[in-house]
Amino acid sequence: MSGQVLVLGGTGEARRLAAALVAEGVDVLSSLAGRVADPLLPEGRVRVGGFGGADGLADWLATHRPAAVVDATHPFAARITANAAAAAARHGTPLLRVQRPGWTPGPGDDWRYVDSLAAAAGAVHGRGTVFLTTGRQGVGAFAALPGRVLVRAVDPPDEPLPAGATLLLARGPFTVAEEVALMREHGVDVVVAKDSGGHLTEAKLTAARQLGLPVVLVRRPPLPAGVAVVGTVEEALRWVRETG
Repeated sequence: MSGQVLVLGGTGEARRLAAALVAEGVDVLSSLAGRVADPLLPEGRVRVGGFGGADGLADWLATHRPAAVVDATHPFAARITANAAAAAARHGTPLLRVQRPGWTPGPGDDWRYVDSLAAAAGAVHGRGTVFLTTGRQGVGAFAALPGRVLVRAVDPPDEPLPAGATLLLARGPFTVAEEVALMREHGVDVVVAKDSGGHLTEAKLTAARQLGLPVVLVRRPPLPAGVAVVGTVEEALRWVRETG
């Protein structure tokens, strides 16, 4: 491709895409939101920090005129995805959304889907020890939970924690054996997770199945209308080549 590709990232897919494009000689700029203190950096040039909403990103696109934008942010980064769609549409910049498929329950899984973190908090209220694996953002939705809550995040949350919370700062991926051992050590009764999909974070679901534990899964937010979407890095690579 002739011209720069802006990759909105922070995910494993974003890093893999940036590496593949750099290997092909494409001018890639990866943008990270800056919400993680020590992020894993992709290959190629990197900028850290937001654009200032849809208007700020639109101004950036008007100034830098990239050939294409690939939104490879987390499936729950709804605001960034909406801003990218609005800004790209304003300038006619080609935009692709890369979003890995969600998880599919299998035999032995006991999953309950809910539409929000607040609904998840309601679903696990009074259900014993809760293992909260939804990350640092939105932890406040669970602040009123009684009993023991194991909260795992990469960085300390800014929002209030439940009174009975144990904060575990750790960065995955974790093995199934590690997840099983952790759940047994803390006497976990129910797991809360976002339907992020992918292999890097699914070990907790396998561990819950092996231990016979229920899982409350938060559904993904809807995608903006009219945005092209693919599920794999390979499809994204083909799109970039064809767009260029």
